[in-house]
Amino acid sequence: MRYSFLFLFLFLFLFLAYSNLLGQKKNIEFTKENFSNLPELEEALDNIKKGDLCGKTGQLKNLTSLDYYLLAYKFNSENSKLNSKIGLYYLNKGDKKNSLFYLKKAYELDNNISSDIHYILGKVYQLNMNFDMAIREYNLFNNSLLSEEFKRLPDFVVKRLKECENGKILMKTPINVLIENIGKIVNSKYPDYSPVITADESLLYFTSRKENSTGGVKDQNDNQYFEDIYVTTKNEKDEYLTPVNIGKPLNTNGHDATVGLSFDGQQMFVYNGDANGDIYLCDLKGDKWSSPELLPETINTDMHESSACMNFDGNIIYFVSDRLDDNMGGRDIFMSKKNKKGKWSQATNLGPIINTEYDEDGVYMHPDGKTLYFSSKGHNSMGGYDVFKSIIQSTGEWSKPINLGFPINTSDDDVYFVMSANGKHGYYSSAKDGGFGEKDIYRITFIENKVENIKESVHVTLLKGIVADATSKKPIEASIEIIDNEKNEVITTFNSNSSSGRYLIALPSGKNYGISVNAAGYLFYSENINFADTSQFQEIIINVNLGKISLGSKIILKNIFFDYAKATLNTESISELERLKKLLIENPNLKIEISGHTDIQGTQKINLVLSEERAKAVVDYLMINGISPKRLQYKGYGSSVPVDNNSTEIGRQNNRRVEFKIISNSF
Repeated sequence: MRYSFLFLFLFLFLFLAYSNLLGQKKNIEFTKENFSNLPELEEALDNIKKGDLCGKTGQLKNLTSLDYYLLAYKFNSENSKLNSKIGLYYLNKGDKKNSLFYLKKAYELDNNISSDIHYILGKVYQLNMNFDMAIREYNLFNNSLLSEEFKRLPDFVVKRLKECENGKILMKTPINVLIENIGKIVNSKYPDYSPVITADESLLYFTSRKENSTGGVKDQNDNQYFEDIYVTTKNEKDEYLTPVNIGKPLNTNGHDATVGLSFDGQQMFVYNGDANGDIYLCDLKGDKWSSPELLPETINTDMHESSACMNFDGNIIYFVSDRLDDNMGGRDIFMSKKNKKGKWSQATNLGPIINTEYDEDGVYMHPDGKTLYFSSKGHNSMGGYDVFKSIIQSTGEWSKPINLGFPINTSDDDVYFVMSANGKHGYYSSAKDGGFGEKDIYRITFIENKVENIKESVHVTLLKGIVADATSKKPIEASIEIIDNEKNEVITTFNSNSSSGRYLIALPSGKNYGISVNAAGYLFYSENINFADTSQFQEIIINVNLGKISLGSKIILKNIFFDYAKATLNTESISELERLKKLLIENPNLKIEISGHTDIQGTQKINLVLSEERAKAVVDYLMINGISPKRLQYKGYGSSVPVDNNSTEIGRQNNRRVEFKIISNSF
């Protein structure tokens, strides 16, 4: 009985050992003992050497390292080191699935292929969103270390484990979005990334490493074509058309990349990699871009600056830098403000709420003027860069950044996120499975705004239109001022495009705005728009036809305000009155009539008196501020000259107005 038990135990032991040997793959070395065909063996070894050489020099005879390795793989697919080389090549190129296949096989053929194989496998499992297996491999790597090695272990493994836990949490509550590759018309087999858009999404600029680059040569560091900037426009079917290389002077023989775009598409930040990497600014003049101008030393340093954007009024630049001074670690987000002289202030770090000890990049301020989007390797990232958002509070403090969540964010790099003014679409570049190249550009459609991380409504008005000559209808390059009427301050000044006459600006809600359009030789145009804090996104089109300064020309002064049923000018009227004064000073031969008008409500007598008193109040202001009374007349017309229907509130509001008319241009 005793011997029978021992015999059974020995049999089971040998059976399990033999079964294990049968299940374990055999690592086959490239040796004469294993292969009798010596010429083919030598050729395979030569291909491996050439593949290794390509990894250092770029390529040989138009073949990459992978091409040579795969030739050797056809001869012997069961070699651990060769599988490892192929797996690492795919890993460096962002091909997560193929990388996992070959690295797993390398480990199965030789469990001792490298001391960090479990860390590498953990990284690849993480990239493939298999967080449980990644955690298992990272822990196996930790357990394989000797006590002294473990003490010296950097915290990157601990961070990797935390990222995996973050990933598991975020994947449990995916947000309701549709993520679409914007298609092979825009995306290519080459890396396409860093999209920037106008606020209305009509134009999309991006960076690509396509073969038709300006210089037509490759960067020896990574054997890819130098970066160039491209533009694509959207048609009526919501489709982006074939991209066009925007050419010189923005694109050079070196690296040129999109960094940021003003909301109207008239200014672009570009990155130039000739030195340490600096940010330049260029302007669209008609249909031609100006030569990029280097931003000042308050922004650019001898370190690396990348990724920049402006706020809605163009008076703040947010950008990314790895400068040593005032740094939280790695790349941080900084800001610089424009002073009254148009100079950019010394940059300041946004602080520890936004910036971490890890890298931040891809900064973008939404047109609402308060919501900052950026990518970070810190916070609760699930791996690589994740996209976050933070909102600046009334106190000036930033809210705790919120991860936009899965599936927008993955365990790979998700960066260069921008958002349309209406909040419906986001754009970013990502290395997703099924793409056309290493990185592609994707559009995110937010199905609903009920999820915690994107639940805010968009409080922005998109104001756009065309400025043209009232008679010829030809486009005019005009200066457009946006005024905070309550503060009587000019918020921003910009120009309509000289070729198309187009203008566009995004205005956050919660202000009473005055809009003034001016061009030499023309009467100015003014408009008033008042948005409550609760105003939702809206798009307003105001086409402006400017009339030339001539006898009989007249305009409505839409930013003149009075107390109800009184002739007392409100302080909000000062900016408009100053524009009228400036026009008269610049044109000393003009003599004008100021006219007051009311709606049909009230008696005719009261309306005549009120309208005349209001016209006189404007004339009094001009005389007090230096305009000769001989050049000024005033008259009240009551409700006798309506410009709209008095049966509606909007019509009555339009009829309550102050106008001026040129009655002589030879004073």
